[in-house]
Amino acid sequence: MTGPDDQREDAVDELREADLLAHGELVPTGDRTPDGGPATAPIPVRCGRPLLYPVPVRDLPVYLRRRAEATGGSYVGALFAFDLDALPRGQRYTAACFEVTLADVRALAARLDGDGGALGLTYPAGDAGGALGPTYPTYPAGEAEPASATAAHVVAATRTRPGWLRRLASRAATPRAHVFGIHRHEFGWTYEDPRGELLVPRAHGMHALLELPAGTTRVAGTLDVRVRVAGGRERYSAGLRESVRFDETLSPGCPVDGAAVRLCMAADVSGYSRRSTAAAEQVQRDLVALLSLARRAAGVSDSDVTPQPQGDGQFTVLPVGIDEAVVISRLVRGLERHLRELNAGREPADRLRLRVALHRGLVKAAANGWVGVAAVAVHRILDSPPLREALAARPAVDFVLGLPDVLFQDVIAHATRPPLPADFAPVTVDLPAKDFVEHGWLYVGPGETG
Repeated sequence: MTGPDDQREDAVDELREADLLAHGELVPTGDRTPDGGPATAPIPVRCGRPLLYPVPVRDLPVYLRRRAEATGGSYVGALFAFDLDALPRGQRYTAACFEVTLADVRALAARLDGDGGALGLTYPAGDAGGALGPTYPTYPAGEAEPASATAAHVVAATRTRPGWLRRLASRAATPRAHVFGIHRHEFGWTYEDPRGELLVPRAHGMHALLELPAGTTRVAGTLDVRVRVAGGRERYSAGLRESVRFDETLSPGCPVDGAAVRLCMAADVSGYSRRSTAAAEQVQRDLVALLSLARRAAGVSDSDVTPQPQGDGQFTVLPVGIDEAVVISRLVRGLERHLRELNAGREPADRLRLRVALHRGLVKAAANGWVGVAAVAVHRILDSPPLREALAARPAVDFVLGLPDVLFQDVIAHATRPPLPADFAPVTVDLPAKDFVEHGWLYVGPGETG
């Protein structure tokens, strides 16, 4: 990456020749402030061949699933990448923009992701200590894991493109992409820090979810790259001499190793260890019955799930293909109703009070339970300080619910039935000992008089 005065090498592998669509040249455009030196030479840029993969309707976020069912369109994920060449010492990139224009004006960008986190990818923590110092970027320690349905397909699709997932990682000391052109056939990503303090990387990766007319078998269009460069008194903009054309045939769906993206739910009883043996046995019976009632209220029968008992808690993976907007709403309302009925007339010390967490991701059954990032992450949220503190601070409340940002953005943000977006508060689940950080949302259920 870059230092204060010059652009350094990225810690992301350059595009392989096999993944390359075209070499291009960025030439100065418009006004520039010369420093009296020789004319600025063109800047080499390499554009990757777009990676396209189909996304089944069942794996779309709820709001897009409904749109697909209404319009009959098909959906395709698209990964783009480009590399900028190193600049002469003393110069640096202050902005970079990547723009896509689809040849079919009926095709559009249904969703644009600023980075892998927005897409639903989780990355192992990188060099948090900043081995290169605070000026330089922090990179993830390894490859990403999926925490959303689309992300699961991205992981499968990129098996043929080593390093592309790493390009999607949000990097410290670099500006996050600003997206433009949503619901248009012309769209893109801009990397720029208006204050001029953060450094623009040279290696980039971007993700879009495209909505295509029914029956589409090829996706064609053009790619454009623009940059701004600064160094000393030199200030200029540059763009591709010629737009890069692409024309890609859609490939069959990508396998995901027999796993499936599913909604995971974990619950835990507050104050369980302080109860007597007889009281603990009653708590376990109450918990099992309560969660069964709540799931059935959400339309999930007992035969559809195999809850994993954990003494004072329970972990459940819900069925494939559920309508999360309906299930989550009914599940929360079922918990509220049945907890209120269960706790009615009980002494405060005897009430059943819960922490509950939801997560979504690629999971599969293994020899001794479920495996997958979501199966772990849902317990991290469940046991996190924000949930524990929220329940402890409100003695009259029956339960609190935590969920990740990807689930909030895909489902809750578009909810028309309670719980609504305004019912949630943002939280950060930061567990250094577990090497886990996730932005999430907290819902506080009603209490004895709720």
